[in-house]
Amino acid sequence: MFELIQTDGHSPARLGRLTTAHGAVETPMYMPVGTQASVKALDPRELREMGARIILGNTYHLFIRPGMEILQKAGGLHAFMNWQGPILTDSGGYQVFSLAKIRKVKMDGVEFRSHLDGTAFFLGPKEVMEIQRTLGSDIAMVLDECPPHDAPRDALHLAVERTIRWARQCRDQARTPGQLVFGIVQGACDPALRERCARVLVELGFDGYAIGGVSVGEPQAEMMRAVELTVPHLPEQQARYAMGLGTPAQMVELVARGVDLFDCVLPTRVARNGTAFTRHGTVNIKAGFNKADFRPIEDGCTCFACRHFTRAYLRHLLNVEEILGLRMLSVHNCHLYLQVMAETRAHLAAGTFGAFRKDFVSRYRPSRNLRVQALAAEA
Repeated sequence: MFELIQTDGHSPARLGRLTTAHGAVETPMYMPVGTQASVKALDPRELREMGARIILGNTYHLFIRPGMEILQKAGGLHAFMNWQGPILTDSGGYQVFSLAKIRKVKMDGVEFRSHLDGTAFFLGPKEVMEIQRTLGSDIAMVLDECPPHDAPRDALHLAVERTIRWARQCRDQARTPGQLVFGIVQGACDPALRERCARVLVELGFDGYAIGGVSVGEPQAEMMRAVELTVPHLPEQQARYAMGLGTPAQMVELVARGVDLFDCVLPTRVARNGTAFTRHGTVNIKAGFNKADFRPIEDGCTCFACRHFTRAYLRHLLNVEEILGLRMLSVHNCHLYLQVMAETRAHLAAGTFGAFRKDFVSRYRPSRNLRVQALAAEA
């Protein structure tokens, strides 16, 4: 469960502690994404050493591969991937958005055709909760409908009503011992829809609440607006999770708006494309200007990559397609995300979050290319 430890006093930002069956998580916290039972290119030891305390898995993908029979025989997701900390599993609701061409949404759930071989299957509230029960995740997400940000209002209204219907059914399903269940608030940037969805979910009663329908192609201003429209309707004494977000600067801004948990695929995705995050924005390590640059990716960074390798060497690895290059960029990027959250917690505890936020955001220069990569989401 969630314990509110300290509030900022100048913004909705807060320190908290989320206690799960596999341990406690200090918040605000970034959750590395392990969609297919692995955070791409990183092993559990590396994740623990860089400060990861909770990771994310995906119900849809794990249902398809390796399948529930294998995961049940393995003793659940923790044992299968040898991660002994907390795990949050998404319900597959994002795939309702990202796999729009191979699914059909109905009132009682979603008919999918596998993106691998076209096999038809159905995921409704009962099915997704049964899968997450088999996975044994610490936090299970309800099934929701995640429409595009620019969907017409009648489509947004219908998505909210389905989300509420499915959430009620998910709440009533059996859980694995100690499993928490989070509701998901939809409604795009419509104030009335956001308020209705949040109000009904809070009345239903969940262990925490997620802000869905963000990072689905909307401009940053709309992303922030959706969060601002949702947070005031959520209980102070329960965790708040912004799904699929964001860059380091966006996370700091969202902490200032009262968000506790984040997940985002960008750290490992852009690493595979040769891009490194820094406190000032992103750097294309494959670019020619790094050919003879013998500095680390970022001066002062304490990650393994920056302590042992230069930009020139990493550029060489990437250009000759040696896997160590993308691994080291993944190490650096995930380390940075987790370090930014650790510093955020430290400044909240010290009462200096406002100055930290202003300085961090003013120095960070967003990359236009990241928007393209963020929209090219894995199914």
